[in-house]
Amino acid sequence: MIDFNNSSVFKLGPWNIAEVAPEVTPMLVAGEELLAAFKGARDYVVFTNKRLIAVNVQGLTGKKRDYTSLPYSRIQAFSVETAGTFDLDAELELWFSGLGKVSLDFKGKVDIRSLSQIIGSYVL
Repeated sequence: MIDFNNSSVFKLGPWNIAEVAPEVTPMLVAGEELLAAFKGARDYVVFTNKRLIAVNVQGLTGKKRDYTSLPYSRIQAFSVETAGTFDLDAELELWFSGLGKVSLDFKGKVDIRSLSQIIGSYVL
């Protein structure tokens, strides 16, 4: 499982859903749709209409992967922090029942408010 407390693991930027779809689509359940994808150096996260899927790419070749499924139904609270003038990173914090806090840092021009809307529409 990914160490979500290590913020250096996730400095995520926008990623094209079409690039991740072939790998993630076989994991989706009936009625589940891909909404957004963000990639770090090797790891990435995908937001669907039912959950957040975090993918930890492991090993030298990157063929080994750990998939962590975080269903929105288990979110107890969430927080977003927008980027500022000097701190250009945005942050999403999610508190999951039975897991605790998951922090994701987004670099660059990520619309963190739209992510908040996605999460809110399925949690609230």
